[in-house]
Amino acid sequence: MRRNGEDFPCKAETHAIIGFAFAVLNELGHGLNEKLYENSLVVEFKRGGIAFDQQRRYEVLYKGEYVGEHIPDLIVYGMVIVDAKCIERITDHERGQMMNYLRVTKLPVGLILNFKHAKLEYERIVLSHGDRRNINRR
Repeated sequence: MRRNGEDFPCKAETHAIIGFAFAVLNELGHGLNEKLYENSLVVEFKRGGIAFDQQRRYEVLYKGEYVGEHIPDLIVYGMVIVDAKCIERITDHERGQMMNYLRVTKLPVGLILNFKHAKLEYERIVLSHGDRRNINRR
C-alpha cells in the first residue's frame, strides 16, 4: 500500500478527480444509483474543461482472439479509469476488477469512488510490474 505523500502515476489528476467527486457528493448526497454519480461527474468534468470519455469500448483478446468488450464507466485525462460505486465498502472484489480493467485498457491508474455513505470512500489502484497492486485508500 502506498502511503500519503508518496509519488504514484497521475497523482495530480487523481487528486483533481477526487475533488470533483467531493463536489458531486456534497450536491447530490449519498446512497443514490451509481449511474447518477457517473453522470454528475461528467457534468463536473465538462464544467471544469477536463478531458474524458464515457463508456469507451475496449476489445478483450484471449490468446489473440477477440472475445468481447470491456466498457469502463469513465476514462479521465486519457489516463485514469474512474469507476463510480454505491456499495457498502470497497473490497478485494472491486480492487480485482479494477486491476483487470487496467490490464485490458493498458492505462496506468484506476480510481474507485464509493458514494454509498456521507463520507466519500476512494481507492487509487496502480498496476505495477509483475501485476503487483499498489493501493492508496481513503
